[in-house]
Order: sequence, then structure tokens, then C-alpha cells
Amino acid sequence: MKINELAKISGVSTRALRYYDEIGLLSPAMKNDAGYRIYSQKEIDLLQQILFYRALDMKLEQIKDIIHAPNFNVMNALESHRQHLLEKNAMIQQLLQTVDHTIEALQEGIIMSNEEKFKGFKEQLIQENEEKYGEEIRARYGDETIDASNAKLLGLTEQQFEEMGQLEQSLFARLHEAMADGNPSSELGNEVAELHKRWLMFSWKDYSKEAHAGLAAMYVADERFTAYYDERVTVGASQFLHDCIVVYATK
Repeated sequence: MKINELAKISGVSTRALRYYDEIGLLSPAMKNDAGYRIYSQKEIDLLQQILFYRALDMKLEQIKDIIHAPNFNVMNALESHRQHLLEKNAMIQQLLQTVDHTIEALQEGIIMSNEEKFKGFKEQLIQENEEKYGEEIRARYGDETIDASNAKLLGLTEQQFEEMGQLEQSLFARLHEAMADGNPSSELGNEVAELHKRWLMFSWKDYSKEAHAGLAAMYVADERFTAYYDERVTVGASQFLHDCIVVYATK
């Protein structure tokens, strides 16, 4: 199959397919005498896997590492895709339910409580956290602790939920400033750790410096945790936040 034919059936542009070839993500089986890229069934099936991973918002470099790993198994990958898509669908259904309830309330003149208005968003946040980090945090802190944390988050009022989001934005801003200063032991670094603690307490039942430092360690030990702050602030933000928290926790 030529590149234009693959582009037509897959919906991936020829430009994107050429880029995939350039970065070693998806190379054609061969190039003919005219220089056209020719794809076999193996590459076509691999492109399907790439699109599945892209639908889950995974970066191309991560996809490349996964599909070209020696132990890559298509059946296992498909089962994983299915599970993630089911979880994603559950989040969408939660938001749709909130939208439907809001429309119904407006049409019938029913006053929704603020808790009802924001329930879907909080459930989505919990679902996303469970999908991305659930296995690791439950292994570290235990089911009882995580279940209590989720329950506390669900119980937040509208004002508390908004304050949580605003506090996180303040954390991002101060973290960026502290990185420019370059000293996690400074007063600014201490403020960053304190902001992070305050943000955590919207969902944590109890606070301990040991648990705080343990969470910071996960930020640098797992690339998924690292990506959260690196993508929202700048590269290296997770490491610097970790350093600020470690200093804070030893005082």
C-alpha cells in the first residue's frame, strides 16, 4: 500500500506519515524505485496501535518506546486500550449526566444545589487520577487512605473546589518563580512547598511530612507524575518541586 492510500483509509495525513518515518515511529516496509513509501500489513496494523495510543493523549516518543519494545504484545495492548477507553467513557458519561441534570433543572425550574452542579467535575478528576496513578498510589498509601481522599474530594463545596483550582494555579506560578531563583531552600522554595501542602489538604484526610516527601519522590520516580508539573510549568519543575518539599519536610 502506497503512502497516499494509507493516508486515505487511516485519516492520517501523508505529511504525518512521513514525519512518523523520520522519527522512527512508523517506517514503511520499503521504498520502490520511484522513492514512494510502501507499507505492508504489519505497518498498517502498527499504525492502528499508534492511533489508539494517540487517542489516549500519549506523546509520540512514549508510543515509539512502547510499540518497538522487544516484549510488545498486540493482544495485551488491545486489552489495555479497551480498559482505558472504558474508563474514559465513564468520565464522559459522568459529565453528560451532569449536563443532562442541569438542562432538566433549567427546563423544569428546579434549583440544583451547588454540590450537584460540580459533582461530575469532581468525579471526573477522581477518575482521571485513578486511571493515571491509582495503582501506584494505592500500593504506597493503601486503599483505605485513597478511598478516604476521594470521598473528601467529592464532599468539597463549590467554593472549596474553586479554591483548590485557584491554589494550584498559584502553586504553578510560584514554582516557576522559585525555579528562576534556583534555591529550593530559600523562602520562596519554602512557600512553594507550603502551597503544595495546602493544595493536598483539599483531598488528604491527614498530613504528615513523611507522606508529603513520599509523594514528592513519586514525582521524580515515575515519568507520568513528572510530566504533570513539567508540562504545566516548565521542564524540570517536578524535580525542583521535589527538592522544595524534601527541604520543607526535614525542617
